[in-house]
Amino acid sequence: MVRYLMAGDSHLVVEFGQNINPTINQQVHALARCLTEQELPGLKEVVPTYRSLLVSYDPLLLSLHDLKECCNRCISSIADICKQIREIVTIPTLYGGQYGVDLAGVAREVELSEQDVIKIHTAVIYPIYMIGFMPGYPYLGGLDERIAVPRLKTPRTQVPAGSVAMAERQTGVYPIPSPGGWRLIGRTPLRLYRPEQMPPVLFRAGQYIRFCAVSVEEYLCLEELVKNNEYVPDIMTEEVL
Repeated sequence: MVRYLMAGDSHLVVEFGQNINPTINQQVHALARCLTEQELPGLKEVVPTYRSLLVSYDPLLLSLHDLKECCNRCISSIADICKQIREIVTIPTLYGGQYGVDLAGVAREVELSEQDVIKIHTAVIYPIYMIGFMPGYPYLGGLDERIAVPRLKTPRTQVPAGSVAMAERQTGVYPIPSPGGWRLIGRTPLRLYRPEQMPPVLFRAGQYIRFCAVSVEEYLCLEELVKNNEYVPDIMTEEVL
């Protein structure tokens, strides 16, 4: 059951449920797309999260009643507007060693080889539930339970930009250097947050990510392309049957 919650006098939260799951998240993104397509006067921004949508609006131009009515119309047709095409962004990743200092420990903990952990991690196409924590940080669902491990007991004070990490049933990529408590299993040479460009973030909530293992040589080559602004992101579109 959908709930409407006020967040001040110019924000509305549309909540679809209490759990984190792909179906609820797809409904959140479907509503976000539908509202954006309406081009409502006074609609300022929509921000999708795991299970709800934050709608920012100007109450002088758009009444709360009219906004809710528009949401209701979108929600009533949500089965039809749920996206049938998905965009998949490939993230080249160098696993293990100095680039993924926790990979060996994760492998021991789950009683698999490092190569098996890499194979399992790269086998999944991960939905981007939302962007949060810091600019461009993707919260990804669907991590295989065979390689699920808890967060570090003591977070690191500094995690390098591009670090591919995981904790519990989630995985993600650190876009900028920051503290962090997730297990570091690899690193990508891609710049996920580029404040000098528009849009400044490489991907958006509602897309999907596929990790692709690369060698040291491939990593260094890609790093050079990124540094020279010559790298073109690998984004594939496929139909969802």
